[in-house]
Amino acid sequence: MTDKTNESETTRAETLGFTAEVARLLHMMVHSVYSNTDVFLRELVSNASDACERQRHEALTAGEGGADEAFLISIETDRDAGRLTIRDNGIGMNRDEMIENLGRIAHSGTRAFVEKLQDGKEASELIGQFGVGFYSAFMVADEVEVTSRRAGEAGAWRWRSDGAGSYTIEPVAPEEAPARGTVVTLELKDDHKDYAAPETIERVIRTYSANVPVPIVLKAGAEDEKRLGEGGALWRKPKASIDKDEYTNFYRLVSGQYDEPALTVHYHAEGRHEYSVLTFVPTIKPFDLFDPARKGGVKLYVRRVFITDDAEILPRYLRFVRGVIDSEDLPLNISREMLQKNPILEAIGHGVTKRMLADLEKLAEAEPEAYLKIWEAFGPVIKEGLYEDPERRDPLLALARFRTTTGGETWRSLKDYVADLKENQTKIYYLLADSAAAAAASPHLEGYRKRGVEVLLLTDPVDAFWVATALGFDGKGFQSVTQGASDLDAIPAAEGEEAPKPETESAVAALAAFVKDALGDKVSDVRVSHRLADSPVCLVATDFGLDRRLEKIMATHQGGGLSAPVLELNPAHETVALIAEKLAGAADKGLIEDAAALLYGQARVLDGEAPDDPADFGRRLMRLMTAALR
Repeated sequence: MTDKTNESETTRAETLGFTAEVARLLHMMVHSVYSNTDVFLRELVSNASDACERQRHEALTAGEGGADEAFLISIETDRDAGRLTIRDNGIGMNRDEMIENLGRIAHSGTRAFVEKLQDGKEASELIGQFGVGFYSAFMVADEVEVTSRRAGEAGAWRWRSDGAGSYTIEPVAPEEAPARGTVVTLELKDDHKDYAAPETIERVIRTYSANVPVPIVLKAGAEDEKRLGEGGALWRKPKASIDKDEYTNFYRLVSGQYDEPALTVHYHAEGRHEYSVLTFVPTIKPFDLFDPARKGGVKLYVRRVFITDDAEILPRYLRFVRGVIDSEDLPLNISREMLQKNPILEAIGHGVTKRMLADLEKLAEAEPEAYLKIWEAFGPVIKEGLYEDPERRDPLLALARFRTTTGGETWRSLKDYVADLKENQTKIYYLLADSAAAAAASPHLEGYRKRGVEVLLLTDPVDAFWVATALGFDGKGFQSVTQGASDLDAIPAAEGEEAPKPETESAVAALAAFVKDALGDKVSDVRVSHRLADSPVCLVATDFGLDRRLEKIMATHQGGGLSAPVLELNPAHETVALIAEKLAGAADKGLIEDAAALLYGQARVLDGEAPDDPADFGRRLMRLMTAALR
């Protein structure tokens, strides 16, 4: 900035403190030893490349040209002094931007990063992922100095720190700063002086930054200069000319992560719109995957000119995808506002989404174990698409994998499920639960287990929403095991299972009518159950009501109470049969009312709730116990 007030107030050096989280992070960086310190150079080169790309974009949008400007990253080594310098002629920084970018971290990633380090995670796997790449320089340097001049501004500034809790910032004479851009100088630690050796820098650059879209030059003295990267766009090269290591290194460059890509999608589209795509699916789940403020991870280019890294090109349920999309049709000076509803970008997003889903399905069929790693990391996010994107629900259902009552620890597809339908089974049954343990303990599964009927166990929060709107799969509708009347009668029970005697079932039906009168409007109905085998009772939603768990979720977020459920009685359970027998005799009807209230209370407990009136529940329990002990 060339603000006069700003200039007059900052004509001398200032010492400022890092924010508390940055200071804590730097302490861990400086006082810890990591197995792969090479990552610091990858991060500084990536920052330099971004600065060049942003300057190219700013010049274009301002109508100043600049698409063909000779941007360059220069790395200078001084073995004798133990010094490493990284220069760029990118957009540069002014004083305020230095303070903002180098003195604090604007998002909550720092805290999460530090927690991961304390858990023993390898720093090189986390640095780029958490957006703290610049600070990795303190792993190898006793002191870091940054000199920068913002494009179009006269003043230049120098930032310096030893990573011990504070930094200084001061104006510098014009002749001491680049005409535009940034110079980062590292005074290397004694045990990291090898980074002042040209051969070390060449190895690191060729390993991690060979495909940076800005040329890189290595200088080891006034006369010794070597070109390490030509700044070519990898996504425009033929697939046959690119090996796995090149893809992996480019993925790490654009994602800021250090894992291997689980899937690489690279193609060139022609036709109504022409564009190139190079995208990756990670294997590691980002820490902020469910952060509502998280932006997309695909960089948008127009004819190799960087435009933005937060355009919403792909749908939110693919927000874990990283990579580059380069359009031939969009204007170079397209504004952020024009990107919001641009028909060309929408068409590109539609095409890339279709291709991503198709390639995921191919991977699932050809390499199921590799695909399951993707599903375990991103399955809950992909399932958001089942709710948000009805147009693509069928291919998303084909990608979905589930834990089930018969699959154990094996992930099952809906195709697998339908292939194993039982005789006369016409529905895909599911159970919504808060956890796998809660699902396994649900009494609603008993009748299905008795018949060997597979039930999907849905434990992700999004499951309650997508399954309520899904029409079905392969002609089979979805049916909650906690909603409506059970339709298990048509499915044969396993051998050795005996059905309740007709007279017992008739007596329990009479008990159901009595219990309904005793409970009043606490329940919408009481009926004989065919979904239970071992438990005496359960609660279910009415035929046309919301699934019990979905209704609870909506009540929590929107307020209001729950609708009256249906109480089901198991005619095969000894306790229920005995209560029915007592009702048919001359038993004390007051004790039967107590039993009715206790059955309802137990059903609530089995449903994960407390009795609606714990004091009344306790009094009735004591009366029944006393009567039984007399």
